Amino acid sequence: MKKVDIAEYGFSLEANLFDLQKRLQTKTWTPDLYDSFYISDPKLRHIHKASVRDRVCNQALFRILYPIFEPIFIHDSYSCRNNKGTHKGVQRLDTFLRQSTQNHTRPVFALKCDIRRFFDSISHEILLNLIKKKVDDPEIIRVLELVVRSFEIEANIGLPLGNVTSQLFTNVYLNELDQFVKHKLKEKYYLRYCDDFIILNTDKSRLESIVHDIEVFLKEKLQLSLHPSKVSIQNVNQGVDFLGYVVLPHYRVLRTSTKKRMFRNVQKLKRAHAKDTISFERLNASLNSYRGILSHCKGHKLNQTLDEPS
Repeated sequence: MKKVDIAEYGFSLEANLFDLQKRLQTKTWTPDLYDSFYISDPKLRHIHKASVRDRVCNQALFRILYPIFEPIFIHDSYSCRNNKGTHKGVQRLDTFLRQSTQNHTRPVFALKCDIRRFFDSISHEILLNLIKKKVDDPEIIRVLELVVRSFEIEANIGLPLGNVTSQLFTNVYLNELDQFVKHKLKEKYYLRYCDDFIILNTDKSRLESIVHDIEVFLKEKLQLSLHPSKVSIQNVNQGVDFLGYVVLPHYRVLRTSTKKRMFRNVQKLKRAHAKDTISFERLNASLNSYRGILSHCKGHKLNQTLDEPS
C-alpha cells in the first residue's frame, strides 16, 4: 500500500479548496459527473455520489439554506433534521396513538402512504420556485440551479440519492404536503419521514376521503403520485408499521423483515470474525449498533440472541 504524505495531502486539499473558491467567485464552477453505484438498504437503491469538491460546495449550500428553511417546517417531519430521526419519529407515533385512542380506550385508524418514485419524480422547476420564495440572493440561486440541474432522470426531473442538499430539498418539496395536511385538511395526528407518512383518525371514512384529496394535491401542485400498493388503512390495535418498528398498544416490536435482516448480518459478521477477516472491535461495534436499535422496542430476548455463538 502506498504511504500517504500527510503534508502533501494537506497541501492538495488546501489547493483544491482555494480552487473551488476561485471558481465560485469567477462563476466558472460547474458540477462534476456523479459516481453511480447500487446499495441494498434493504431494497436496492441507485446512489449518485458527487465528487469531493462538489460535496464541499453542497455542504456549504446546506449550511446556508438549512437555517432559512428549518423554521417553516412542521414539527412532525423527522427525516434529515437536527434533533429528529427515525427513533424520534417512532416515539412521536407512540404518543399520537396514546392521545388519539385516549390511552387505547377507543378505536382509531391509521392511514399509511408512500410516494411513488419520489426522488426520481421531483420537478426541478417546482423545487427552484419553492426555494426562491425564501432565498433572493442571485448568486446563491445561480449555484443552486447548477446543483439541482446537475442530475436528471428525464428532462428537468429527479434528484440524486446521495447529495446532502437533496436531503434538504426533499423536505422543502414535501413541506407543501405537510402544510396542506395540517392547515387545509386540518389533521392533528400527522407525521412524515421522507416520503412515508401516517395520519391517525377515529373516522375511517374520513381517511378514505383524505386519500383522494392528497392524490389530487400531489398531482396538481407537486407532480407526484402515491404508490398504489403502499396505501393502507387499518385499525391501530393491529399495530402500526413505521420506520422499522411495529407500534402496538403499550409496546413496540421490531419489524419482522428488519429482525431477519439484522440476524443475517450478525451471522455474517460472526463468521467473518471466526475466520479473522474482521476484528473483534469491528464485530462488537456492529453488535452494539444493533443493541441500540433493540433498546427502542421490546427486544430483551433478541438482545440475548445477539450474544449466542454463530
